[in-house]
Amino acid sequence: MQTSGTFEVTLFEAVDVPLAPPVETALPIGVARMTKTYAGGVTGHSATVFTSAYGGEVGTYVALEAFEGTLDGRSGTFAYVHSASTGGTDRSDTFFRIVAGSGTGDLTGIHGGGSLTVDDDGTHLVDFDYELN
Repeated sequence: MQTSGTFEVTLFEAVDVPLAPPVETALPIGVARMTKTYAGGVTGHSATVFTSAYGGEVGTYVALEAFEGTLDGRSGTFAYVHSASTGGTDRSDTFFRIVAGSGTGDLTGIHGGGSLTVDDDGTHLVDFDYELN
């Protein structure tokens, strides 16, 4: 099954997580928490742990999200992970995976993949390509 929606970041808050032992790289490593709201075939909200090595317009992020809401009217919760790199104007090395075994409610048994993109006008899009067992 496939479904799509838009999302809006409603919170992006840096979290102080010192590296132990401290290691400095050319790109600072950071952690943040995020919340998002979704509309379309995907409705609901998510809580996200966002990690990155980023500076200027270059870097890589890895995010783990806990989603609560509906996919095409099926309600429940599940986790998904995604990552990407950027050189400033590009997006590469993308990864998106629904965490198998994380689904509840009507989304129990969910697994699969998807993608996150940003339109030229700044609209954030999410696509889920999933199956239910």
